[in-house]
Amino acid sequence: MEALNLRPVEGARQRRRRLGRGHGSGWGKTSGKGHKGQKARSGGTIRWGFEGGQMPLQRRIPKRGFNNIFALKVIAVQVGKLNVFEEGSVVDDKLLIESGIVKKKFDKIKIVSGGELNKKLNVKLGAFSESAKNVIESFGGIAEVI
Repeated sequence: MEALNLRPVEGARQRRRRLGRGHGSGWGKTSGKGHKGQKARSGGTIRWGFEGGQMPLQRRIPKRGFNNIFALKVIAVQVGKLNVFEEGSVVDDKLLIESGIVKKKFDKIKIVSGGELNKKLNVKLGAFSESAKNVIESFGGIAEVI
């Protein structure tokens, strides 16, 4: 194969429309622009979102607040809910899901204070509040951030 023999695929190239060359061509008189109006004029393009002077949709809709798309979904679990586990067990995110304490999708689980803990547990999770960490460690447990 040589460069001289290369040809575009059949139907890939179309002939240019020759506008304004008489009504027999099919593109005569108004040259496919119809009769009058903004689109028939030279330079008559309408910018995106323009609604003919009516207040555009993007300006009619109220804009409030801010939604951070990079925010982590953190689920808070109270220390008192960890009493369902056996003494000395290792509590992690998989165990919390299996036990039904956490049901929603999350990026991180945080243990917060609330309720009373009366067991020694090794808790390995994403985050702890300071008071929750103190409660876990006061019973001889370990609060480890992973």
